[in-house]
Amino acid sequence: MSQNSDAVLARLNRLHPKIIDLSLGRVESLLAAIGHPERQLPPVVHVAGTNGKGSVLAMLRGMLEESGRAVHVYTSPHLARFHERIRLAGELISEPELLALLEECEAANGEAPITFFEVTTAAAFLAFARRPADILLLEVGLGGRLDATNVIARPELTLITPISMDHMQYLGDSLEKIAREKAGILKSGVPAIIGLQPPEALQAIQEKAQEVGAPLIIQGRDFEVERQGNEILFRQSSGETRWPLPGLLGPHQVQNAGLALAAAQKLDSFLPDPAFVGQGLRKANWPARLQHLSAGTLPDTLPQGWELWLDGGHNAAAGQALACALKDWPESAETKPLDLVYGMLNSKTAAAFLDPLSPLVRQLRAVEIPGEPNSLSANEAAHHARACGFQAAPAASLSQALQDLVHCSAQPGRILICGSLYLAGEVLRQNEGERV
Repeated sequence: MSQNSDAVLARLNRLHPKIIDLSLGRVESLLAAIGHPERQLPPVVHVAGTNGKGSVLAMLRGMLEESGRAVHVYTSPHLARFHERIRLAGELISEPELLALLEECEAANGEAPITFFEVTTAAAFLAFARRPADILLLEVGLGGRLDATNVIARPELTLITPISMDHMQYLGDSLEKIAREKAGILKSGVPAIIGLQPPEALQAIQEKAQEVGAPLIIQGRDFEVERQGNEILFRQSSGETRWPLPGLLGPHQVQNAGLALAAAQKLDSFLPDPAFVGQGLRKANWPARLQHLSAGTLPDTLPQGWELWLDGGHNAAAGQALACALKDWPESAETKPLDLVYGMLNSKTAAAFLDPLSPLVRQLRAVEIPGEPNSLSANEAAHHARACGFQAAPAASLSQALQDLVHCSAQPGRILICGSLYLAGEVLRQNEGERV
């Protein structure tokens, strides 16, 4: 009987009792069994951090692909389909290729304990090793030091985006501890681009860099970026350059663009023409980052004049960045009130995410994330929202939440669905008309 990749992924998910168990031993054993594909990769840009990793990678991918480069990309988690995690020379991995790689890794691993992320990362490395490309953009799954991606002996470049409190149960209960884990990707002699950091996080990164001998290029010290009108001003000791605004919305994306531009300078052999750098910034696309859902099943249910937006932010720093972006919303923000639909995992602090948004929102509907056992219930999520000052009520489903907001509103508004990448993925699956 034939099977598909979903069946193999479900089986692999049962090989280890813990979903997350940070270690390199298990994945190193599997990589040895399948011929060490991690040693046969194109030049690697390895990216860690708490917020902005995907956006920075999307901008770098845009720059490199505009320059005609074949680019592999590894990101996680996926939104609608697992295949989104593995992009081979510009295209998402095909179902037949994914299935074959997963079965190969499953057979090589046998019954040995291994986490889902570890075995699927091994499969991704096999794919990247076997398909020619000019460069691989590699996102850390969680942390850095013991993450399954941290088996690359000498990447071309490393990059650490802004660090904030998240995944404390795995990485530590302070910014210093979290930063030391993420700084585990730094390698001797490999340049590292460091985004804006809280002082204690930056100190931990600098201490680790000194330990291993990694030269740092630090935002706020070695380069700065700011928006001026419809351009980005990128400033460093050698001078200033101007670039188009990124295709991704929000003031925080200007800061992410600064990291991408700093990385582009270190990748100048891959990016010989500055024109392609600007084009790549402008064309960058990353789903569920203030994404306008303009077509599909869900927006089609809304009356004329309403808009539907989606964002996957889910921690305190993301809530603050989202609030800043909403204040800077394009077009007729002042004439369209903002309503929220949100759901969150019970491992997150709802108040930390919601508090910055409270003054900007007319009303809110809370939902349970479908199919996610660790989701807050709609009632629990609504309770947290009311405690933050929202006019909030639970809703039985996404569609019911949308209907309730429309029914209770005297004028059309913008509805933003937010609070979880898992919820964002469910929205994209339900919406159908939007391609990830």
